[in-house]
Amino acid sequence: MRGFLASSSGVLPFTLRSIGAACAAVLTLAPAPPAFGSVPASGSGGAVPGSTRSLPLVPLSREGDPGAAPEQGLRRTGLGRFALLGVVWDDPGTELHGRVRVRTRSAATGKWTGWQDVEAHADHGADPGTAERSARRVRGATAPLWVGSSDGVEVRVRAEKAGSRGGRGALPSGLRLELVDPGRDAREAPAAGAPAGESPRTALDTEAAIAASGANADIAAYGTTAIPALDRPATEKELTRLQGPSRGKPYIGARPKIVTRRGWGADESLRERGFVYTKKIKAAFVHHTASGNKYTCAQAPSVIRGIYRYHVKSMGWRDIGYNFLVDKCGTLYEGRAGGVAKPVLGAHTMGFNTDSMGVAVIGSHGTTQPPGAAVTAVARLAAWKLGLHGADPRAKTYLTSGGGNLYPKGKKVRLNVMSGHRDGYATECPGKRLYAKLGTVRTSAARYQGR
Repeated sequence: MRGFLASSSGVLPFTLRSIGAACAAVLTLAPAPPAFGSVPASGSGGAVPGSTRSLPLVPLSREGDPGAAPEQGLRRTGLGRFALLGVVWDDPGTELHGRVRVRTRSAATGKWTGWQDVEAHADHGADPGTAERSARRVRGATAPLWVGSSDGVEVRVRAEKAGSRGGRGALPSGLRLELVDPGRDAREAPAAGAPAGESPRTALDTEAAIAASGANADIAAYGTTAIPALDRPATEKELTRLQGPSRGKPYIGARPKIVTRRGWGADESLRERGFVYTKKIKAAFVHHTASGNKYTCAQAPSVIRGIYRYHVKSMGWRDIGYNFLVDKCGTLYEGRAGGVAKPVLGAHTMGFNTDSMGVAVIGSHGTTQPPGAAVTAVARLAAWKLGLHGADPRAKTYLTSGGGNLYPKGKKVRLNVMSGHRDGYATECPGKRLYAKLGTVRTSAARYQGR
């Protein structure tokens, strides 16, 4: 029997067989101990939840220089552990025209780092007019910056002078520094300064974790921490099982291995309940997280948990904005919850989230070359996910703008099926160096599809 589920983007097909399989898996596995690295039930050992500390910035006096540009900041030591930070403000429609600089103190050595810049514009977001974008909790924000285990911070936010390169001579209202502790999952050793013990978990955590894992039940066992790779013949068989026999030759790349949300330790109690879907995937937008390159591949799950918490708790989104992420070693991760094989609506390219997906390379690639492993992983992901929807990575397609700073709402725009964030929105993302690799990504992805 076939039916439809309602969502904010329309109706979605389901079958009693698919729902029955997912429910059977939940009923069979629910009494078992939590999977390694999963969100544990109340009273069990394992994951240590993260936290977010929000500190208001204060005006910095500049005696003897009344014409100086406005500047705010703070300096704090003796803080609890944090590893990722960013600056937020009240109005998401207001841009920060200025410079944001920080330095931090290592929780392990007590030494201060040098000053480093924070990308002042977090140019991702839900489409205007959607429930996610219109939520009263949504804030303007810088990109997040990964700083490693720290217990002290100094920040300076200085506005551009009026008339200088379009500077407005003012800072947004309600500037706050967000300090994020990503916590650790059951596989990670305690970090320096990490709190002992564990906060209680609620029934909502368990229900949300079951729902997030169950969203992948059509292609993976319930509770898995990584969806295994398939070769191309097995991927084609899976495509037939999911969508029925194809009228012609299926052009789809082999399914790559993807670490699930359970695998990177997502605290499912943070996000909004339920999932929102678009109709199909016609295009893929490539991003970088602009969070810096000073992380190891072993730290990538912590970086993702930090970005996730920053997107939800600090910026006010319903979930992490990207559909997928990839680290510098080429490991792929599930982003926004709802199922990696499904058309989950993200918040990655404001104006063009509908009928698209977003994949972000963890790091900053304006002046730094993206690792070859990461570029290859993006191509393999695109070959598979676009193949599920019959899209050619070398082709062009039309998307209708939902409104942004580059195209007005309602305008039909011809874009590359494999596009960079800057193609749909006026931004530096995904960075000059990564953007230059998109031609390679298109060619490789088409070859993986057998085109």
